[in-house]
Parts: sequence; structure tokens; C-alpha cells
Amino acid sequence: MSVGNFVTILQGGIFQVLVIAAPLLLSALAVGLIVAILQAATSIQEQTLTFVPKMVVILLMLALFGGLMFTSLKDYTEELFRRIPEMAR
Repeated sequence: MSVGNFVTILQGGIFQVLVIAAPLLLSALAVGLIVAILQAATSIQEQTLTFVPKMVVILLMLALFGGLMFTSLKDYTEELFRRIPEMAR
């Protein structure tokens, strides 16, 4: 296996991590920002006000995009298994 193949596989893995994690992280970031603005405007500094909405949104995003995330990960894993014979050369 050449260095170029190794770099390609590594790039694909990093891309998969970004694709799978991005919907969850971006939605949690948006909800956290909205709640932080509301807390700053109302001077309410309760910790559960940031935690609970983020958890609800993350669960909703998992329900909406979970199938897409799993399919993407499955396709990448199948591609890695298809490449095993050429990696052994």
C-alpha cells in the first residue's frame, strides 16, 4: 500500500466523521447560541436551560438524519472492505 492510498483512506475517514457529526454539532451550536442570547437578555443563568433544549434537538436530529448517517457510514465501510485486496499487494 502506497502513501497516496493511505492518505486517500485517511481523508475519506475524516470526511465521514465530519459528514456524520456535522448535523448534530451544528444544530446543538445553533440552539446553544439562541438559548445563550435569551439567557443574556433575561438575566436567567440556569444551567438546565442550556442542556435540555440541546439534548432535545440532538435527539430530533438523530431521528431525522440517523438513517442518512448510518447509510453513509455503511457505504464507507463497504468501500474499505472492497479495498482490502488491493491494500494487501
